[in-house]
Amino acid sequence: MFRKRIAAAGLIAVTTLIGGSSISSPALAQVIDMDEDDDEIVDLDEDDDDSGGVIDLDEDDDDGVAAVAGTPTETYARGKSAFDKKQYGQAAKLFHEVISGSSGDDPGNTQMAEFYLAQSLYFLKFYQASFDLFSGIAGQKQHIKFNETLLWLAKLSLDLPEPADIISQLGKYSEEDLARFDNKSQRSLYWKLNYFLGRYQYRNAAYEEAIKLFARVNSESEDYVKAQFFTGVSYIQLRKSVKAVESFERVEKAVDEGAAVDDAARMRDLARLSMARTMYSASIKLDPETNVPTVSETHLSAAVKYWNQVDESSEYWLDALFEEAWAYYMAGQYTRALGNIHTLKAPYFPKAFYPEADILKSIIYFFNCDYESAITTIARFETKTKPLREKLAAVLKKYEGDNQEEPFYKFLNQVRDGEADLDADIEPLVETALSDRQLLRNIAYVEYLEKEIEQFKKAPPAFQQSAVGTYVFDQTKEARAAGVKKAGSLALSRYQRYIKEMDEHLRNAQKVIIDITAAQRNLLDQAIKEGQVSDADSKLFNVVNPDEEHFMWEFDGEYWRDELGFYRQELESACGR
Repeated sequence: MFRKRIAAAGLIAVTTLIGGSSISSPALAQVIDMDEDDDEIVDLDEDDDDSGGVIDLDEDDDDGVAAVAGTPTETYARGKSAFDKKQYGQAAKLFHEVISGSSGDDPGNTQMAEFYLAQSLYFLKFYQASFDLFSGIAGQKQHIKFNETLLWLAKLSLDLPEPADIISQLGKYSEEDLARFDNKSQRSLYWKLNYFLGRYQYRNAAYEEAIKLFARVNSESEDYVKAQFFTGVSYIQLRKSVKAVESFERVEKAVDEGAAVDDAARMRDLARLSMARTMYSASIKLDPETNVPTVSETHLSAAVKYWNQVDESSEYWLDALFEEAWAYYMAGQYTRALGNIHTLKAPYFPKAFYPEADILKSIIYFFNCDYESAITTIARFETKTKPLREKLAAVLKKYEGDNQEEPFYKFLNQVRDGEADLDADIEPLVETALSDRQLLRNIAYVEYLEKEIEQFKKAPPAFQQSAVGTYVFDQTKEARAAGVKKAGSLALSRYQRYIKEMDEHLRNAQKVIIDITAAQRNLLDQAIKEGQVSDADSKLFNVVNPDEEHFMWEFDGEYWRDELGFYRQELESACGR
């Protein structure tokens, strides 16, 4: 049962800021990070004329478009003939002649050639160059093949990594454009397109529109789980916590029922972590004038329940333990909060780094008037953290100035390959700072483009040396250069953010020291004094009482795996009240 009296005022203003920075606002931002690549292929090439409204990829309906295709030239005709015979290399060369203007074809046939060239390059597996052409068509509402290009963009989304940013091109289509595929034969495609358009609206902060589109993704769709997850995150942005939790619960339920989704266990734990963070954020309200928090016991209990459901084998388990420690602190359950912190320091997690845990530990000692332990904990934290911060900054200094994205990208790859020659103290920290999923997806995109370039170099010399070959190579090379710059820039920002967060932890440590010093001099604010733990409360809340299912074992300095997550630390109030 949670304590209803929560420590307040001066120091809590600091701890709420600290806890919020790890659990509330940024934690909600981390939840957004769910853009997983989907490798499963769906059939987008529906060619049956009796399919009841199926859209044909090669539909030539010119109604409502500005250009009209007249009689084609011989070059165009030869290109179409080669295309029909699946001689895509020859077709690509001829259609490129048409769009270059050298064949003399009218605007209508030039647009048709552009569409067939994009398809030819797709079938030759030059997906980046194909995407460039389809993007150009998607940017022209009056293009003869504007409608049919929507299907090809959806098809490319399964072949190109997410950072290629196909979603931005799909966003050029309206809900009415998508409705054309709401028929029996193409309903799975209709669901997929709604998911993509929902992602586009979410990216542009149109959360209400995004939720409407995600709602059209049927539970039978392979994108259903992801759609429900983004629905939950959209509701978080709209500050509708109950709706958000309901969406995450649907994710959990769908995964438990065997929904098609990559890494199902991870998705289940991510949903649980998201529910915990949402309920924690909803549980704490700050008075706008006094900054004093009031806590909803119901919401805080729900948050703890969800954190406890994150599996121990999950990559999110340590995050759950750490965040849960803040909830226990807010509830006055200091033995549990300290027990979670103790687990975080187990040798089984050499790369785990939770500097805030020491600050939280010091704050707990403070509210129990154990100022000596509080100041010792902070001192140890600063002694360890300041040198690490300086070493991290020294590495960053090498990349000061303009145009450092590509050099930092090379450094990023050296870190991933274990060849960065980093100080052993900061190597795991740098790996952590440069390992988030968005960054890894950008690296994967660059690596994919490098493979396409190698594939191009294996093409027949006649194709490589042709005008269309030059176009393919240039487009892929430019995309790789842009990808390297983006990945390097993102990695730099992640690294810089990591150092800024460390600076914030050090500043928060200083704020704690100020309050400890004031307490030692009997100058502590009365509101903080009233929030400290009395002798009576200490005996009630700071003592561990095992039940029939648990036993007490003294910690002898050795961690056991089956004890992780079950530690409790007793403490006694020294407040003397």
